[in-house]
Amino acid sequence: MGYRDTVLISAPNAAGEQFAMLLRARNIPFAAIANNRAECSRLSAIGAAELIRVDTAERKTWIVPPFGIGKAFLFERSLNLACRYLQICRSWTTQPIYLITESSNPRHIYKALGADYVIHSRSLDLSFLITDDMKANG
Repeated sequence: MGYRDTVLISAPNAAGEQFAMLLRARNIPFAAIANNRAECSRLSAIGAAELIRVDTAERKTWIVPPFGIGKAFLFERSLNLACRYLQICRSWTTQPIYLITESSNPRHIYKALGADYVIHSRSLDLSFLITDDMKANG
């Protein structure tokens, strides 16, 4: 089977961490995007195969990673950070981007910035987002 692009997540909250642990438990390698050293360390401990650190205020740090990005799952901590991550990640992949939020922020903002799906959920169980095409070959 051909090369499968890497799943990308941002996990700045409990739902994102739970999703990352679920990916790890199902042997689905994933990369994580973060905007500070502490978050990178936390995501590394959770099991991110690759870490991408960006300065959301500096466009020059938004360099395309040296590996293919597939589906992206961005968990909202704040409207501003979610919008920046959408801007960054949309330029990295043509695959679907899922924005998972607990807030009532208008979905059209996220859609306009490139989210294919905006999921409003207060649940920590988002296992329904994992699809067969994400599972490791073999």
